[in-house]
Formats: sequence, structure tokens, C-alpha cells
Amino acid sequence: MGQYVAPIRDMQFVLHELLKVEDELKALPKHAEIDADIINQVLEEGGKFTSEVLFPLNHSGDREGCKHDAATSTVTTPKGFKEAYKQYVEGGWAALACDPDYGGQGLPVVMNNSFYEMLNSANQAWTMYPGLSHGAYECLKEHGTDEQKKLYLPKLVSGEWTGTMCLTEPHCGTDLGMLRSKALPQADGSWLITGNKIFISAGEHDMSENILHLVLARVPDAPEGSKGISLFLVPKFLPNADGSIGERNPIFCGAIEEKMGIHGNSTCQMNLDGARGWIIGQPNKGLQAMFVFMNAARLGVGMQSLGLTEVAYQNALIYAKDRIQMRSLTGPKNPEKPADPIIVHPDVRRMLLTGKAYAEGARAFTSYVALQIDRELNHPDEDVRKEAADEVALLTPIIKAFITDNAWIATSEAMQVYGGHGYISEWGMEQYVRDARINLIYEGTNTVQSLDLLGRKILGDNGAKLRKFGEKIKSYVEENGLDEKMSEFITPLGDLGDKVTKLTMEIGMKAFQNADEVGAAAVPYLRVVGHLVYSYFFARMAQIALEKEDSGDNFYKSKLATARFYFARLQPETATLIRQARSGSANLMALDADLF
Repeated sequence: MGQYVAPIRDMQFVLHELLKVEDELKALPKHAEIDADIINQVLEEGGKFTSEVLFPLNHSGDREGCKHDAATSTVTTPKGFKEAYKQYVEGGWAALACDPDYGGQGLPVVMNNSFYEMLNSANQAWTMYPGLSHGAYECLKEHGTDEQKKLYLPKLVSGEWTGTMCLTEPHCGTDLGMLRSKALPQADGSWLITGNKIFISAGEHDMSENILHLVLARVPDAPEGSKGISLFLVPKFLPNADGSIGERNPIFCGAIEEKMGIHGNSTCQMNLDGARGWIIGQPNKGLQAMFVFMNAARLGVGMQSLGLTEVAYQNALIYAKDRIQMRSLTGPKNPEKPADPIIVHPDVRRMLLTGKAYAEGARAFTSYVALQIDRELNHPDEDVRKEAADEVALLTPIIKAFITDNAWIATSEAMQVYGGHGYISEWGMEQYVRDARINLIYEGTNTVQSLDLLGRKILGDNGAKLRKFGEKIKSYVEENGLDEKMSEFITPLGDLGDKVTKLTMEIGMKAFQNADEVGAAAVPYLRVVGHLVYSYFFARMAQIALEKEDSGDNFYKSKLATARFYFARLQPETATLIRQARSGSANLMALDADLF
């Protein structure tokens, strides 16, 4: 069954020593009073809630799953889920980073981000219920009418009501321009919506008294394709004017998808039969509004995979220290026992360090991006807000794709540490692998994220956003290039930065002649840029660790060893990836489809 202990010490290192969050927040009037004590208190209380309340429900929730009652179109979540959600709401966790105008606590995104890592480590399936609500809150806050905000946002902030996003349909998958759901206008300003949606996470459940569905549909005479999509707010129960629950709206769960993982979350097929809804934003502009939700979800999926990487690593480490098998190649390390613990073996250490490095790199990266979101939302200087927004846009597909790729690798390695026991469900490791695998697929597959990064975010503005981020790395390399102690980190960082610049230019030139060159290069290209980002943060973390290596705190020795492992064992895959990205589209497109 395993265990989970929130990595508070490493979170504190990232927030206080690497990012100096307290100083950064002082530049944001809304958060100027937030200090290290407040941050640490939230981390500590969050660690208690996630390890004591949520983690014990993870394995049982996976085994039990959700139950759909076809007669009533209702869904029952696993035992304990509803009670845990009640504690979550009563503890004020739903309101942590929400606007005080709607009942929120108004804390920064960077703090909420750390808490969500804990939630996902403890129980990803459970966390998807409140996680989607937060995305609905952000979308409605930015694009809803004053009346919609007044009626719905306090309920989402308190956690009394939850939210979902209803995008895809059986025939269209990621290509939302093909969706067929229809919305008909009514005299009272509402719309009647009919259609079928699939893969709707938390689409129906018993944890909250109402569910707010954000639904994409077409209005009459809408243009074809993605330019003709509108966004609607469709409550499960129509609210009365005073915010109380009214009549049932005809949006029902037709079935629960039988999935490979995240069994504790109800992934629903949703049927709308003239369900009443209200438009969010302008007609035919629904995708622009929904992108607020979708981008929040993509960041959220990255946090899901960081959470799984951390908890899988923690449990594999415990097992490796306890499990005895064979002797060390350099002689017995525990001669009083019949065998040595498997952590003495080099390849077991490689597997453990892979998980450790990918967790620590992701933690630094996602915390940095969360801080940029705080700057984008709250900095008084418009130029700073714009620069932060550009950086968040650039890095979002990397968070979604690179971290989820790495979690699939890390959880698989962690399961391998267990040997045959890794495949036995009672140990809990195979669940992390199953849960991690879906994260590469939903909220836009990792190929879609790669195309977004290379095609839209980089080539779309002739590399302007990438150059700005690259300037940060270049400045850091120049500032520390003469430091002999840092050369083992600075040299590969600077070298990779130069290679990314050349690779980007080469692919851009090819793309002018043949657009397939972007599709052929995108996936390895994203991983290369992901490693550039991680290399930057690992170099910075190593610098801090070097300065405090002799402090007597072994934390810094561990951090330094992890950085060295990353640069020696993980970052070098960029050589292969660059060759793949440069190889072009001909080796993929030359074979006629009939000859496959």
C-alpha cells in the first residue's frame, strides 16, 4: 500500500532559496504581505491533509472505482471520497487561491501550485474533482457576465459546487472544429443545448450538490470549423435566483468509461437533451474563452504527473532500502544478512535517481511558471505582465508534455525497482503507472502540445518568445561561465542553448518549403527544449547547493548529486533527439499508406 510524505523541505528550497518567492511577491501589491511563515504553514497543513486524508483512499478508490446507476443516471464515487471532499471544503482548501471578492483567500498561484502537487501525489483521481472546478472558476471569472460571476463564482470558490469542461464528442477527438452539439436561442436569453460528449472527467458524481458544465456547442448559422464554436454554462441543477438548487437540467451521464487508470474519477459520457444553458462570452468565440480552462487544465496535468513521479519515487526508495537480494558487486555491504538491500546495485540507483531528478526538475519548473502566472495577473507594470504572459504561453505545452513523458518513464522505473512485486496491485506501484499513462493523452495529446510549441509558440512569432527565455539562460551562462566549480553544469547548459538555437532555425527554414517538417520534428524538439529548461533550473539549484555543501545539511549534498546525475545521465538524450528532429519528414512520409 505504501506511503506518502509531502516533500516540504524541497518545496521550501524551491520557493525560498531558488525562486525567492517572498521577495517576488513584495512586488505584487495583492500579495505583498505574504511571507515565508505563511507559505510554510500552508505547506505543512497541506502535507497533513494530503497524507492523512487523501492518500489512504488512493488504492481503495482505484480498486472500487465509480458506480453508475443507469436508471437514475447518477454516479457514486468510491468509499471515503465524499467525506474527504467535505473535509477539503471545510478546511478552506477550495478557496486557497481564489479572489476574496467571491469568498476566496486570495493567496498566490505559486502556493496553490505546491498544494496541488501534494494532492496529486496523494490521490490523482480524487484531485481531478476540485481541480476541474478551479479551471471552471478561472474561465468564468475572465469571460462570464457580472450576473454569472455573482451567481456561480461564490459556489465554485466555496467548493459547494464543482465544475467540468465538456469538449470532445465521439467522432471528433481533438479536432473540435468537427463537433455537432447544437444550441438554440430562447426568448429569455438562455439556450437549449442538445448533443453528446465523451471523456468528461468528473462529469457526474455525488461529492457536491451541483455541477457546472462548461459545454462547447454551435449556434444556428455558425461558421464551419473551430470559428463556429460557442461556450455555454450548463448547470446540473438550475439555480434559483437566491443561489439555491432548483429543477434538474436534462444533462445526464449515459455511462462511465471503463479506463486503464484513474478509476476513482468518473470519466463520463454526457448526453444533453435540450439542457438549458447560458452563453459565456460572445457567440462563435467559445474556443477563445475555453482556452482559459484548457490552459489551466494543461498546467494541472503537468502537476498530476509531478505528483505521481514523486510518490512513485518515494515508495520505490523505501522498497529499495528494505528489500534484500544478491550481494553488492564490490563485496557485501550487510554481511550479517543473507543478502544486501537492492539499493547497493548501480542500476537500481539509476532508476531511483531518474525519478528523483525528474521530480525535482519538475518542481522547480512548475513553481517558476506558477510565479510567472502571479506576475502576469498582478504585477503593476504592464510590460512585466506581458512578458510573464508570453513566457507562460511558451512554457505551458512543455509543462504538459515533458513532465507527463517523464512521469511515464519515472513511474515505470519505480515499478521496475520492485521486480515482480511491482506488477502486483497490493503494492500500489502498478496503479501509478496506469494513472500516469493517461496524462500523456488527455488535454491535448503530447504530439498536439509539441505542435503547439514548435508551430504556434515558436515559429508562429519567428522565435521571439523563445529568444526572450533564451536570453535569461545566456545571461546566466555568461555570469557564471568563469566559475570553475560550476563548469560541469554551465558548459552543457550553454552548449544545449546554442544547439536549440541552431535546430530551431534549421527546422524553421525547412518548414517554409514543407509544413510536414514541423510535424516530423515537433515531438523530439519539445523534449530538447524541455531539457534546456531543466538544465537551466538544475544549474541554478546546483549553484545554491555548492554554496551550502559544507553547511552540515545533507540536503544540499543530495541536491548536488541529483544535479550531477541529471547532467550525466538524462540530459545527454538530447543528442539523439536532435538527430531525430533534424532527420526530416521524408523517412516518415515516403511510404505510401497502402504499403504499411
